[in-house]
Amino acid sequence: MPAPLIDVRNLTKTYKLGDITVNALQGVTVTVERGTFVAVMGQSGSGKSTFMNLLGCLDRPTAGRYLLAGIPVEGLDRDQLAEIRNQKIGFIFQNFNLLPRMSALENVELPLLYKNEDTPDSDVLGMRALASVGLTGRERNLPTQLSGGQQQRVAIARALVNRPEILLADEPTGALDSHNSAEILGIFQQLNRTQGITIVMVTHSDEIAAYADRIIGFRDGRIVSDAPVAHAESLSSVPPIAISTTVELPL
Repeated sequence: MPAPLIDVRNLTKTYKLGDITVNALQGVTVTVERGTFVAVMGQSGSGKSTFMNLLGCLDRPTAGRYLLAGIPVEGLDRDQLAEIRNQKIGFIFQNFNLLPRMSALENVELPLLYKNEDTPDSDVLGMRALASVGLTGRERNLPTQLSGGQQQRVAIARALVNRPEILLADEPTGALDSHNSAEILGIFQQLNRTQGITIVMVTHSDEIAAYADRIIGFRDGRIVSDAPVAHAESLSSVPPIAISTTVELPL
């Protein structure tokens, strides 16, 4: 059988706050197979954000192993971690993190600037990524000229432009109303189900988590629950999804 995309073994992360030691993660072991959509839930301070930072290669564990697509990343240096992030991981944040003086297209093209190879067709790749999330015709708009939902679509296009193996989404609908939230989550479902993109999403909301296939619960730095979502029951209360475009990754 193929190796899981994410394989975390006895992962521990501790922080020093003066004389106090904070055990943010305590022996977390979990695997995530390719092509799955996972929601990570827990109260503030439960360890879920630390867990996501480690999955995204934004931090290193204190102890334990982390294999991403079979690569042991816990021992990589700073440049190697940056390369892994650029090649394999797309990030989506609650507050979009778009550069305000750059157009939608320029924001989407940013990850291409950090690739260790020439990308002469960056405009084409960027426009395809924007088209994949229904923003054809908005390429030259500044973030201030876009709604919150459209800004998050730009952020998704930016995360997709390098064709990552995994999308890490941190409260991706936290700044959106229910209608825009449903559309963004519908895009996630299409990416997952039609393109096979693996998605790991942090959320506080049971309703948002119901869009995933699996929910992992954290408490006090440990995994306390891990179960599939009963879609027939859970999705009955979720607003219907109406996405007008078929999501396709840029070629």
